[in-house]
Amino acid sequence: MRLSTVILPVRRWLDGGRDEWQRAEQLGFHTAYTYDHLSWRTFRDGPWFGAVPTLTAAAAVTERLRLGTLVTSPNFRHPVTLAKDLISLDDVSGGRITLGIGAGGTGFDATALGQEPWTPRERADRFAEFVPLLDRLLTEDSVTYDGTFYSAVEARGIPGCVQRPRLPFAVAATGPRGLKLAARHGQAWVTTGDPKIFETGTPEQSRDAIRGQIERLGKACAEIGRDVSGVEKILLTGFTPDRSGPMESLDAFVDFAGRHFALGITEIAVHAPIPDSDFAADQRVFEQIATEALAQLRP
Repeated sequence: MRLSTVILPVRRWLDGGRDEWQRAEQLGFHTAYTYDHLSWRTFRDGPWFGAVPTLTAAAAVTERLRLGTLVTSPNFRHPVTLAKDLISLDDVSGGRITLGIGAGGTGFDATALGQEPWTPRERADRFAEFVPLLDRLLTEDSVTYDGTFYSAVEARGIPGCVQRPRLPFAVAATGPRGLKLAARHGQAWVTTGDPKIFETGTPEQSRDAIRGQIERLGKACAEIGRDVSGVEKILLTGFTPDRSGPMESLDAFVDFAGRHFALGITEIAVHAPIPDSDFAADQRVFEQIATEALAQLRP
């Protein structure tokens, strides 16, 4: 069982941003992630910094804490340039980077470069090409590829990642094609629950949906002869019907986490509190969860 956090890149580095990442390490979180967006929902008209520079800075001021994205997507990323950034970031961090990666959505990132939003089918098609190509770019010295959506011409990946054969992928997916990518290329799998029941569902329905997702991941792994127990299963909180309920008290979180660990989830990521936002929470409760929750959950 692992407990991680998500630090949204909304604070200037020298005005509290650096402190948040260092505090995450002090609190004992397994990983501190950040979103890889150009802007996001209600934060669109406020400060929002880039994920790769933020993680690079965080790597320089921490020593043990793993770092990563939840999640990077093809919306505004190209595998060739992303691979170079990731190799550099993994080097700076001494091999502490996890790449959370997903197909993307229809938010602001989907049109920021001037394109029309892709349909769900187009996003799935691009993701199916993006992930295997990125895998090659991070494991091979030179890659040439001519695909439907992406190309690479003798793209160099020297010296490669510190982590071998490459840094781990945490693949966010719930549909059949995405789960197959997670089974084949992911060291971890990410879910936020079932978005269809976020507004009107119950916690019980949400857990049933997650249980079903894990079962389908298991089938996707079995199809290629892989043991699903070797895939870490990450729940990004804040998007299930109980929303912020688990962050109201230590007891509420322990109950929430225990029910999800029982489903097969192996890592839970909670958002660092941001006042006056969807992620508002009591800082004292957040820190109590970080330091006390796992001890109550372990047999």
